[in-house]
Amino acid sequence: MVENRPGFNILSHIILILGVIVIVFPIYVAFIASTQASIDIKDAPMSLLPGSSMWQNYSTAFTEGAVGGASVNRMLWVSFIVAMGIALGKIILSLLAAFALVYFRFPFRKTFFALIFVTLMLPVEVRISPTYDIVTKFHLINTYSGIILPLIASVTATFLFRQFFMTVPDELVEAARVDGAGPMRFFFDILIPLSKTSIAALFVIQFTYGWNQYLWPLLMKTAEEMSTIVVGIKSMIGTTDSTVDWGMVMATTMIALVIPTIVVLVLQKWFVKGLVDTEK
Repeated sequence: MVENRPGFNILSHIILILGVIVIVFPIYVAFIASTQASIDIKDAPMSLLPGSSMWQNYSTAFTEGAVGGASVNRMLWVSFIVAMGIALGKIILSLLAAFALVYFRFPFRKTFFALIFVTLMLPVEVRISPTYDIVTKFHLINTYSGIILPLIASVTATFLFRQFFMTVPDELVEAARVDGAGPMRFFFDILIPLSKTSIAALFVIQFTYGWNQYLWPLLMKTAEEMSTIVVGIKSMIGTTDSTVDWGMVMATTMIALVIPTIVVLVLQKWFVKGLVDTEK
């Protein structure tokens, strides 16, 4: 039973409000900067009220805000393809790996799972040199495959799906076997529908992960038309602060937030339900 304590409730709401302010305030500052002229942004302190250059900054970001020939529209498209490919690739590969680890009996099964789990301690930055060498030998530079394929393995997703599959009752497996369902039919007709909330939660996380990738997409492109939006924003900033149009950069940054925000809002209900179901 949860006791109703007014003082505790007030304190909880104050902490939540402070947390929201800490998270939202930098986004608010970026939005305000996107509505102001570059010279106004450089004045200290910068005004926290909307400026009069909003339309100019956003229109410039779409029409003239190009990086070596790559428009913002092109960078958004590349980022969307990369994020979607990484999210779907991670989910599909993790589902199949977890299915094999739980429902198939083969030698050294636990050893293979342990080896997969150990790779959790090896981020992309640690194995970036050998991975880059392999991708180069397969001539995948400046391709979507070169950006996506090295990032689709996910130990975390494999572990979560494995733990979920282990909670599926054995009676369900036996019933499917009695009905004549083979392994793949059991996988597609029973396990996938049961996992849809977990899939939705992981999709949101992995899509955001793919959208925010910087180092690997930067290494995989030599042509500017393969720049992602994150790489493009860094290119806009350049190396000298005096030549940066911060109003346009902030406008591009706000534009870059739109697609992942839409994904989160659309799948919010499934995302929360998936996390709760996974926790159980």
